[in-house]
Formats: sequence, C-alpha cells, structure tokens
Amino acid sequence: MTAGNLHYELADRIRGLGAGGIGALHLLARQSGLIDAIDRNLHLLKVHLPYHESDHVLNIAYNALCGGTCLEDLELRRNDEAYLDALGAQRIPDPTTAGDFCRRFTVPDIEALQDAFNEVRVGVWRQQPAEFFEEATIDVDGTLAGTRGECKQGLGLAYDGTWGYHPLLVSLANTQEPLYLSNRSGNRPSHEGAAAYIERAIALCREAGFKAVRLRGDTDFSQTQHLDRWDEQRDVTFVFGLDAMRNLIERANELPKSAWKKLARPAKYEVQTTPRARPENVKERIVVEKEYQNIKLLGEQVAEFAYRPTVCAREYRVIALRKKLSVERGQEVLFEDYRYFFYITNDRTATPAELVFEANGRCNQENLIAQLKSGVQALAMPVDSLLSNWAYMVMASLAWSLKAWFALRLPERGRWAEKHRREKQSVLTMEFKRFVNAFVRVPCQIVRGGRRIVYRLLAWNPWQDVFARVLAALGRPLRC
Repeated sequence: MTAGNLHYELADRIRGLGAGGIGALHLLARQSGLIDAIDRNLHLLKVHLPYHESDHVLNIAYNALCGGTCLEDLELRRNDEAYLDALGAQRIPDPTTAGDFCRRFTVPDIEALQDAFNEVRVGVWRQQPAEFFEEATIDVDGTLAGTRGECKQGLGLAYDGTWGYHPLLVSLANTQEPLYLSNRSGNRPSHEGAAAYIERAIALCREAGFKAVRLRGDTDFSQTQHLDRWDEQRDVTFVFGLDAMRNLIERANELPKSAWKKLARPAKYEVQTTPRARPENVKERIVVEKEYQNIKLLGEQVAEFAYRPTVCAREYRVIALRKKLSVERGQEVLFEDYRYFFYITNDRTATPAELVFEANGRCNQENLIAQLKSGVQALAMPVDSLLSNWAYMVMASLAWSLKAWFALRLPERGRWAEKHRREKQSVLTMEFKRFVNAFVRVPCQIVRGGRRIVYRLLAWNPWQDVFARVLAALGRPLRC
C-alpha cells in the first residue's frame, strides 16, 4: 500500500451510492406487486401524507439490505441524498417514526401483512419450472430471542434463564423462505400455536400449485392430536421427532436383531480433485491429555415398528435410530452405551434410512434462524412490546424474502440452462451478508433526468452477469 499523496475534493452535482443494488430490489418489489399488496391489505394510517404503509415496511426491509443492524441506522439512510434520489423519495421515516409505526400494529394487522407477503410469494413461485411443484417441505421450529430490556411488555423467562421472547418460525425448506412468524413470550412452549400456522402453510402451498406437502419438526412439534387430521389429507405427509419415552425404548429393545439395519450415512461432499491431508484434531488431543470424559460414536442402526399414540385413532410408522456410543476418559474406555431417537411418520413408502435423513434435513432450518438473527437482525426485538416486536420481526424478515425472490426470478432456460440453474441455486442458498456484498453493495452513480433514474455502475464484481440477467427478467411481466 504505497499511496501517500491523497486529496479529497467535492464533486459537482454527481452523487454516488455504495448500495447501488437497492434499485434492483426496489424494482423487484414494484414489479412483483409487493407495494400494491401491502397498501391494499394493511391500513394503519388515516392520512397518507407523506408516507404510505408500504413506505414504512420497505424502509425497514431496505435498511437491513443496506447493512443496517438497528432502527437507528435509518438515520444514515434518510440523510443520504443519493439514497433518496435512487428510490425517488423526498424523505423516508426516521427511527422514531418507524418505532411508532411498529407500535400501531394489532394481531389482525400483523396477519394481514404476512398475508400480503404470501400473496406476492405465490406469484413469484408460479414463475418456476414444473419440477419446482413436485413437493413442498414445510419446516417448523421455535427459537429464543433474548433481550436486555427490562420494560418490554410481554417478555418472559425461558427454560434456560434467558429473558426475552420465543418466536415461532414456519418456513418452506425448498427456498428457505419464512412463511409465517409468530412472537410469543419467552416462557411459552415451542409448539404453542404451531398447528394453526402449519394449516395455513399447507393451504398456501396448495394455492401455489404444489402437488404434495411434507411437514417436518423436532420432538416439540409431533403434536399427536393433529396427526390423524393431517393423515386424512392424502397430499400431506409428515416426519416428526418423538421423545424417547420409556415405552418406545422398550418396544425398540423387544425387536429381533434381524430388524436392525446398519445406517450408512452418505459423504458430506465429493472430493473433486485429490483428497487433502486432514489437520490435527487439536480439540480431541486436549480431551485425551486432560482425561476429560469423551463420548465417541461407534455406529448407528435403524429399525421400525407400528405405534399408535394415545390420542390417535390409527397406527403410524415409528423409525427407531439406535446410536452405539463409547464413553471414554483419556485413553481408557469406561463403558459402552446406547441412545435412541424416534421419528413418527405416515410415509409408508420410504425406507427407514431415507426417513432418518429426511428428519435430519430439518436441521437446515437452524441456518435460516441464524440468518434471521445475525444476518438480517430481524429478531433483535428493538421496540417495547410483544406485538410491536412481532411487527418489526415480520417487516425486517421481508429483506430475506426479497433475497429469495431475487434468486427465484433468475431464468434457467436456453443454451446455458444448467449453468444458470447452478447460479440460481447459489444465490438462493447464499448467506445474507454474502448476498448483500454481491448484489446490494454495488457502487453506483445516481443520475436523475428525463423522467428516469439511472444507476451508473462504477465497479465490477464476479456476480455482475447474474445481476444483469435478473434486471432483464424484471423487465418482463409475471406469468399468471
């Protein structure tokens, strides 16, 4: 780094914007009908002067897309004239006004806003090829969102001593989109209210045209009182975890040895060149040297049996996963142990091994939760009540949905269909920060004139051809 003779000068009537990709996302919001859907479904303001409801909602979502991590970062956006020019705005809501808007929401208003998002979501899904609609996989889970605030209404003390809230997330695993979010007090159980949102998610997927729906959840969401109803719907299958209760362990132990099959897990990835030498496992060495208790996995076996939960009228398949463990201290083996994991399903065709892998696939939802927490900062709980924080959570999570819709609008036809399909999947599975760096933090010069707003790109990055193809796709109308 040899630069030394540096000078700063003010440019003449030339305005630059670091987050130049925000124009493409605003074009996506307009072209997909998101702005109209928000204004049509949400009615919180008596007078639309100077803002509409969509201005408030998009203001919070765009703040996250531009790298903002809290409501106070809106002040940076509203004092950036190039940012205002890029969106064709004279002003945008400040942090105080945005917080007041969050406090206006009631439960029906929040549900109406989520319905508006899902109305647009269905339109984006319908642009996908036919194979996209073979099966929708719906994941459901709860997560703790802690807060240091002491005056936030609706907070509670969770089982692990965390003060805060306990949001529920229902998402589509195919695209990692949050379909429904519900905020609850920190002391509420994970499954509370989940069944109603699962029903709504099933109806949403049917409306979009999915041929089948699969439900996945951990042991907190087995909710056996609802299984018969879901099983009666022929297009719905489920794979839920079951607690390792004593009666299930006894049933597993009563199975003959021939019922147990070795579980061979596939490799995490395929080596494309030559295998690399693995580095030393420093953690493992320290555990042995310090003679800490160490549990090692020796093998896994699967079996199945029929089981009827107490509140159910019919039997279902229960897949038993038995892990053989070695408990060691230093280099000495203390004893061997078995641990059981159980999954209940109405899928009568898949093998036990396939169902175990299917159930384990739900763990990818933890990545979505992590992105909503640390990437989008949607679960930061910055306002002062359960409902206002719920509203903020839904509006901020729109930033992640816009990322998914941006990827889904990428065409995958023509001569380079396979290459474009891989690029589309790469964008869809990107972490939020990487997406922002690749497609939003694009330096641009903003030129206004002739009833146009021109974004003049000032730098190049490897994703620019993908960016250009999305812009071309946004210039065409959506298929009905």
